[in-house]
Amino acid sequence: MTDKFNEILERYNIIIDQINNSNLKHNDSQIIRKELAQLEPLAEVCNFLKLAKLEKKENQKLIKSDDLELRELAKEEIKNLDIKINQLEQRLTILLTPKDPDDKKNIILEIRAGTGGDEASIFTGELFKMYLYFSEKMNWTLEILSTSNGSHGGYKEIIAAVTGKRVYHWLKHEAGVHRVQRIPATETQGRIHTSACSVAILPEAEEIDVKIEERDLRIDVFRAGGPGGQSVNTTDSAVRITHLPTGTVVQCQDEKSQLKNKSRAMKVLRARLLKSKQDSVNKERAEERKLMVKKGDRSDKIRTYNFPQDRCTDHRFGVTVYGLEKLFSGDLQNLINQLQIQTNQP
Repeated sequence: MTDKFNEILERYNIIIDQINNSNLKHNDSQIIRKELAQLEPLAEVCNFLKLAKLEKKENQKLIKSDDLELRELAKEEIKNLDIKINQLEQRLTILLTPKDPDDKKNIILEIRAGTGGDEASIFTGELFKMYLYFSEKMNWTLEILSTSNGSHGGYKEIIAAVTGKRVYHWLKHEAGVHRVQRIPATETQGRIHTSACSVAILPEAEEIDVKIEERDLRIDVFRAGGPGGQSVNTTDSAVRITHLPTGTVVQCQDEKSQLKNKSRAMKVLRARLLKSKQDSVNKERAEERKLMVKKGDRSDKIRTYNFPQDRCTDHRFGVTVYGLEKLFSGDLQNLINQLQIQTNQP
């Protein structure tokens, strides 16, 4: 790692010198500035790491001092510096990993209740709120596209668009089956129940990413069902779009406007088709991921939220964090950082 960050700092300093050279041609300057933008965050971490290691060396010398108080202070400082160095090295590992081309994209978030009946629907609602709160902490915008309410709260299904800075980068590891173990409010005998729901994280697709021909679509309009406004059940505002070549069906009915529902349905359809296209193109990468997570199928459980033990365990890498109240309040940063470190381990 030391050789790597010395190499980064050396290259960074060379580029700074080149930029200060006014004889650079316009095209050369653009290329160099682009490389500088990529190296700057790495160089910043490397400089902090270098300083922390120098401080640790100085404190290691003080441990040999005859002054007992000075020795104790040095030992305490070394402990703090070791934590700081570890965090910086983890951050550097993440920054050095080749970037996913979809990392900068917005996403379509889909959460569906699975096994567990009403409790699964309630859990789906809680997971959605967790991502909503995390989105607020990250200054993202979350827009609900479609909902199907549960009988006793929560959702049978909820689909939302999340837009902001590097949304897919932060949430891509959330895709899969999430399982909850707890005593439901309706349970009279104190038994722990297990429920589950599936989470899909789809990078949002532009028209340029997926070409959809009008002739390949069947568009049905109908009256929306369920609770709504005065006109929700009296006009044909709900839209169902079927992509005939793949059989993909998307339905939106939350808006009173047929046009808005169609626009939302097309956004979801494009995202699903892009994901399907990426999955087929990246079969080799998917096979590697299967080995990494034992079974790469999205139907496999990836995480368990155990309320009696107040813990969350990600089964793909054995990562466990405690404090479910904080987690469901949107405090996902620590868990996501640990998953990124595991997936980006060289």
